[in-house]
Amino acid sequence: MASGRYRRVIAFARYLTVDMESHALRADLHDPAALANLGHIEVAARWIVDGFLSGLHRSPRKGFSVEFADYRPYQPGDDLRYVDWKIAARADRWVVKQYEEETNLRATLVLDVSRSMEWRGAPAAQRLTKLAYAEQLVAALALLLLRQRDAVGLIRFDDAVRTSIPPRARTTQWRRLVGALTERAGGRASDLATALGQAARLVTRRGMVLLVSDLLVDVDAVLPALRGLRAAGHDITVFHVMDPAERHFRLTTEAQYEDPETQLAVPAAGADVRAAYDATVDTVVREWRDALGALGAGYELVLTDQAYAIPLRRAFDLRQRRP
Repeated sequence: MASGRYRRVIAFARYLTVDMESHALRADLHDPAALANLGHIEVAARWIVDGFLSGLHRSPRKGFSVEFADYRPYQPGDDLRYVDWKIAARADRWVVKQYEEETNLRATLVLDVSRSMEWRGAPAAQRLTKLAYAEQLVAALALLLLRQRDAVGLIRFDDAVRTSIPPRARTTQWRRLVGALTERAGGRASDLATALGQAARLVTRRGMVLLVSDLLVDVDAVLPALRGLRAAGHDITVFHVMDPAERHFRLTTEAQYEDPETQLAVPAAGADVRAAYDATVDTVVREWRDALGALGAGYELVLTDQAYAIPLRRAFDLRQRRP
């Protein structure tokens, strides 16, 4: 398998230098570099959701129970029995009552916080680390799901599970998730199989698992856990987070390259390994896409200079297409 070679050659892209490409900041508020200036994860996530993605997803299912939870705007096709007519008469605003059990699914966000996720291939002013990008992406996903009354949980892992929050649809869940995202982890490597096993225990009924990782693990080591989740009926979407400098190797200088997880150091001239490096990364991306596709799971390659709207829209479009 090419995954073993991937772990070795990825060290070549870890050389601490600026990316050789110029990087022009976009005015788009989804630009990760611009959002980083907002400060806290919570603030950035609200900008992502409110600025461009509000109203992106409409729930494909409806259901009501006895415990009132909140109001939401009336949508064509809603049952008129649940319209609050008092508010309609008093404020000329149509709203529908929602209830605690109006939850379409239970979603678990699985975030890789291993040492390799803390890397970036450009100065801080130009690009976020993979982990900082992933944390904002996860926060935005959580907020979108909670606003749809879906239950959302979180698992953070490196060489062990660092955070395990069961899915809940309550309004207090948002702050709990954001608080967990700000915690630090101490491990180096990624034990993805264990994290997915924990996700299976948290999502006790058919639901969704959203994995955000740089996937510096062998495909074969993770496939059994993924098959188990799919066999239980869970929808799976994997966000493969990469820095552009990892995706394509452009350096030509001779240096010593070190993998931050294994601390493997390899001296080499960039020009001598560029072709082999790019071919290996292409092979690994194809292996992950093919393996997940065969399981009926989604796969999205996400670069850290990419607007957040791109992976978010794909994830929610995928959810709407699934029964």
